[in-house]
Amino acid sequence: MTEELQPVETMTSVAAFWRGMIAAGRSVFVYVLFGTFIGYGALAHDLGFSVLWSLVSTALIWAGPAQVIVVSALGSGSTLVQAAIAVALSGIRLMPMVVALLPVVKTAQTRPWHLLASAHFIAVSMWVESFRLIPQIPRERRLAFCNGLGFGLMVPALAATALGYALAAKLPPVLASAVLFITPIAFLCSTARNSRVLVDKLALVFGLVLAPVFAYAEFDLDLLLAGVTAGTLAYGCHRVREAMR
Repeated sequence: MTEELQPVETMTSVAAFWRGMIAAGRSVFVYVLFGTFIGYGALAHDLGFSVLWSLVSTALIWAGPAQVIVVSALGSGSTLVQAAIAVALSGIRLMPMVVALLPVVKTAQTRPWHLLASAHFIAVSMWVESFRLIPQIPRERRLAFCNGLGFGLMVPALAATALGYALAAKLPPVLASAVLFITPIAFLCSTARNSRVLVDKLALVFGLVLAPVFAYAEFDLDLLLAGVTAGTLAYGCHRVREAMR
């Protein structure tokens, strides 16, 4: 799974794309995504969305947290405008990743439209794996490699979405609830693992406290509001701590 990919000077774009797909299959992220999107498919079923809608949202939004936000918002009666704003705000976190990766994979001959697929595929999983592997890929083939990597991660996620949807429809309620619970648990474990500094840990703790409070109060977009409030409080505590040093 962690086998290194060796550069090949005569590598074609097709070969680079295929190498990216193989790298995706060997990555631990493919298993994380598969489990996460099983939960998302179950969530979409639970909130009354069709399987086609669930698959299209996975392909077009391609961001687990944003997808949970949009189905939760629309499923709870929020308007399309409210859901769109929430997804847009959630997607802003990916902009620094796009800005960091694309200059590393493009060449002087790369046109802006060549970068559209890679920009769409960029998520935390694809971004991390790209920076780990592209130093071993000739620069003129990095774009094709990243497209293959992103595609190789998306295909299992689409399959998992359909599987989660089917399982939620056929499993007993208790087991369907367990499948549905995969998504928040995966996000929680991922966030906890990546929380290395105090401000991150505070944001996580505040979010865990505020999310059920906002949900109980039946606020619109309670998940988004809890995240923004928790992050703001954590940043405020960080600033106060730095000022007292």
